[in-house]
Amino acid sequence: MCLTGRLHWAKFPFYVSAQFLGAITGSAVVFGIYHDDGYALKAYTGGVLTVNGPNATAHIFATYPSPYLSTMNGLADQVISTAILLIVVFAIFDNKNIGTPKGLEPVAVGLLILLLGFSLSLNSGCAMNPARDLGPRIFTALAGWGVDVFTAGNNWWWVPVIGPMIGGPLGAFIYILCIEAHHKTDEDKLQLHLEPDNCEKHELTNMA
Repeated sequence: MCLTGRLHWAKFPFYVSAQFLGAITGSAVVFGIYHDDGYALKAYTGGVLTVNGPNATAHIFATYPSPYLSTMNGLADQVISTAILLIVVFAIFDNKNIGTPKGLEPVAVGLLILLLGFSLSLNSGCAMNPARDLGPRIFTALAGWGVDVFTAGNNWWWVPVIGPMIGGPLGAFIYILCIEAHHKTDEDKLQLHLEPDNCEKHELTNMA
């Protein structure tokens, strides 16, 4: 959003901080709800919080690659999914396009994320946002899972951080290049209205 001029750079650190704090807070709430003695997490894991193995639970909070997934394919997965996310988000909020009915934009974005999650999460969980993945990963490292959250999956942690940072701008500029750049300006619309063919049709209509 900042790179395309839709958000002032002065707001950037506040948005980043708010998203990280929100992700960490959400993780803490989930952890607190399911960490009671004899309940959920403890009953399932036997009190041992692990990243890998049959009773692994770290994937509840952050993304981890499937056993068959290579690092490069995982990076491509994150880039493509985030690019698609931004292309459609730009379309949703583009008033010069068909757009989304006013007030329904959050619903449209929610459905978009749900759709991407259903269709592109088999490889690694489809993070599409560094805060959504790195924030909970930091929390789990402190909450009992340890440094394994960073070393698991061949040091996977950086992929859902770097991938969205590449895919986000890529999707934004694809939308600008392929859609937004072709919107007619007010001058274009005025010129189209004043073209001879339009004038002739207008005159014939009046004569009729």
